[in-house]
Amino acid sequence: MDNNNYTIKSIPAEDRPQEKLLKYGANNLSNSELLAVILRTGNKEENVLKLSQRILSEDNKGLKNIAEGTVQKFKSFKGISDAKAAQLMALSELSKRISTLKIERIKISSPSDAAVVMMEEMRYYKKEYFKIILLDTKNNITKISEISVGSLNSSIVHPREVFSEAVINSASSIILVHNHPSGESEPSHEDIVLTNRLDECGKILGIKVLDHIIIGDGVFYSFKEEGLI
Repeated sequence: MDNNNYTIKSIPAEDRPQEKLLKYGANNLSNSELLAVILRTGNKEENVLKLSQRILSEDNKGLKNIAEGTVQKFKSFKGISDAKAAQLMALSELSKRISTLKIERIKISSPSDAAVVMMEEMRYYKKEYFKIILLDTKNNITKISEISVGSLNSSIVHPREVFSEAVINSASSIILVHNHPSGESEPSHEDIVLTNRLDECGKILGIKVLDHIIIGDGVFYSFKEEGLI
């Protein structure tokens, strides 16, 4: 068997991912080509582009295989060493951190604005995270604070923790946000009870709770849109 068929050199130079990126820009590359630039080499049976395509096509999840990947999962692919698994884990974490860099320049004008800010980070969480978006008087985001991790109930998410963050940061209003690891976004009874409790506390303190957004897998639920807040 001719192993040249499985090397990146078997691809015309102008079609190789790194060369394409340098010539045409990263936005002109497919997901598998971008991944190939990061991995650089494949294995004895397939070039890096084929390896990248195989990783992304696993269970038809695409980029979710990177976002949800673990070291063990990445190493299950032939050609992925400890070093490459570490590169993929770093890529996943950096993409999540980069997605939060623009938050302080965003004005929230609708529930979908808040959902877009939080979706790509929170849709992949394996546990429930409860966060609050702090807003100024013009509804510009000033900060996003993590309040708790774990099953959502009143004993874990206490008004004291929620509103102390808002007071310390001089927030005019807040938006509550949490995720459902199941991928569904419909609120539970506990979600509704907690939202009502925090809404009442906000009215007493003069810090308005504008909405409670539940993040699912690519979907979201807005208490405001549904008339529940």
